[in-house]
Amino acid sequence: MREYKSNSPDTDPDAPRQPSKIFLIAPNIDNHTLLAYACESLASANVMASDFARSLEGSQSNTLLGIQQSIMLGELAVNRVLDNLDPS
Repeated sequence: MREYKSNSPDTDPDAPRQPSKIFLIAPNIDNHTLLAYACESLASANVMASDFARSLEGSQSNTLLGIQQSIMLGELAVNRVLDNLDPS
């Protein structure tokens, strides 16, 4: 029996999504810790995308640099939330 309902077109779009339970975040983890982890993950993705973009040429490199910039903007937003939560 599957525990995951996909969001494919052949399923009811109004049915609640039931994600797989293979990866879970403990429910008692506080928001500050979750945001810090998200920030670190985005920072790592930013570096990986930037490094990979240097090995590409032309439009592929430009596309990956655009993705890298989106990652960077997400990282900046998460950092701002962290600053707002703990301004010291």
